[in-house]
Amino acid sequence: MFGRNSSDIGVDLGTCNTLIYIRGKGIVLNEPSVVAVERGTKRVMAVGVEAKRMLWKTPENIIAIRPLRDGVIADLESTEKMIRYFISKVLPRYRFIKPRMVIGIPSCITEVERRAVEESAYKAGAREVHVIEESRAAAIGADIPIWEPAGHMVCDIGGGTTEISVISLGGMVVTNAIRLGGDEFDEAIIKHVRSVHNLIIGEQTAERLKIEIGNASPDKTIEKVEVKGTDAITGLPRRLEIDSVEVREALKDPITQIIDEIKSTLGQTPPELAADIVERGIVMTGGGSLLKGLDKLISKETGVPAFIADRPLDCVALGAGKYFDNAKDNTKNAYDSLNG
Repeated sequence: MFGRNSSDIGVDLGTCNTLIYIRGKGIVLNEPSVVAVERGTKRVMAVGVEAKRMLWKTPENIIAIRPLRDGVIADLESTEKMIRYFISKVLPRYRFIKPRMVIGIPSCITEVERRAVEESAYKAGAREVHVIEESRAAAIGADIPIWEPAGHMVCDIGGGTTEISVISLGGMVVTNAIRLGGDEFDEAIIKHVRSVHNLIIGEQTAERLKIEIGNASPDKTIEKVEVKGTDAITGLPRRLEIDSVEVREALKDPITQIIDEIKSTLGQTPPELAADIVERGIVMTGGGSLLKGLDKLISKETGVPAFIADRPLDCVALGAGKYFDNAKDNTKNAYDSLNG
């Protein structure tokens, strides 16, 4: 009965977006991790796409919040409501059997933060909850053969965290994570525009700059985008044209931190596994990996090939959703090999 009526759900509970994978259906939801609630009553007004439209634009009686920061839960109650809403959206209401849920989490979170994730999932309606490191989930989602006796390196750059791991025989040999990701890219652009041009821009404008002309290494063409904001001196609205060279300069510090963390992880990797990584390369996942030229810069700085996985935004959710099947298949393979 459980096999026919229950669902295995994989969740990428991201700082920027939440993705849900259901076995047999694939990724069925990809929405911003935003909740709009009524001030005072905490009544939910909107979740996901609708709530994101309200960010920084709400009247006094409504507050739009992002309940996750740096890959962890900052607002437990809002996170629970958000997960419950998303699950009810993708699963029929008449189901009698609660789903099993696997959630990708950063390896750098504390035990208290880990329990908060599990508690939110149980309260949202899960009958069984497993948490898995984001980089391991990303590796499974990217179809990397992590159960082989060989080294595989994954660099997952999310909205709030970057996690770099070396995986062999299904286990994490070396893992390093920093609370830095796409949000910090946006923040770096905001700070640069204010300090250089005395113009205050919002997070959505900074994100648009990052996506449209953001880059990590020099390009042959210089792209330009016009932005609107508030003059820091006069307080009046103003337009400004920014080019891709400026954006690259703004992103220099957070990108350097990520590359330094990759170098540190490579330095901690056992020689035999390091030799495998040089041959197989660094697999990049997460939205931050899509920054133009970042893979080329990482390859240049480390001397190790780096390439972006297929569907990098979906890898954690895909891997979390395939977790049960992956573990079952490899347990069977190990049993078969032991028994000839």
